Amino acid sequence: MGTPEHVIVVTGASSGIGRSVAEALLAQGRRVINVDARHPEWTHPGLSTMVANLTDAADIRRVATELASSHPISALVNNAGATRPGTIDSLQTSDLLDLAHLHLLAPTLLTQALLPSLRSCKQGRIVNVASRAALGKPERIAYAATKAGLIGLTRTLAMELGRDGITVNAVAPGPIATKLFRQSNPPEAPQTQRILNSILVGRMGTPEDVSRAVLFFLSPDNGFVTGQVLYVCGGTTLGVAPG
Repeated sequence: MGTPEHVIVVTGASSGIGRSVAEALLAQGRRVINVDARHPEWTHPGLSTMVANLTDAADIRRVATELASSHPISALVNNAGATRPGTIDSLQTSDLLDLAHLHLLAPTLLTQALLPSLRSCKQGRIVNVASRAALGKPERIAYAATKAGLIGLTRTLAMELGRDGITVNAVAPGPIATKLFRQSNPPEAPQTQRILNSILVGRMGTPEDVSRAVLFFLSPDNGFVTGQVLYVCGGTTLGVAPG
């Protein structure tokens, strides 16, 4: 995946799935730049962090410009996310706009800024972390809509960038035991038990389940796979996934 001096950008790597992705890459000897709203509580010699508010268009543009001018980039993992639970009746405009910036504008502007570097390494990789909720999930109207948009972005970018040697794929997690999941699904809540009962493999997913899928798409050996969505969901999409 490019020469050794190239680095991989992972948004939202301070915790959760992003941290798992970053740790797995660092274990491979890669250098990782974390773009997050806060510094991580963990450290590694190969990890650096750029603090940015990825719900703010101006800050997205700032960090994208800094990345493009300072580092040779071979891969981009658009992982940063938030849920903002709510139905269509309770949806706040600010929540929809924040998630549209976070899940759509940030990946788009980062991709635009990093394209010269991704093209130059001849085997650039973009992996977008979407969600099983893109297929529909009650009380996640803004989240589901913007994550579905991220899948559309993935497929269109794959069509546009394939000739440049850049693959673009998405990983769509189902129920994953992260802090973000627990905030919306407390252990004692009835909906949490319903989610557990729906998982065919009989357990919650882990961040490592997702990071292994991300690493598959990032591998230089998988350059013939692009425009795909891999649901890492324990079987919860069966019966609702598109045919």
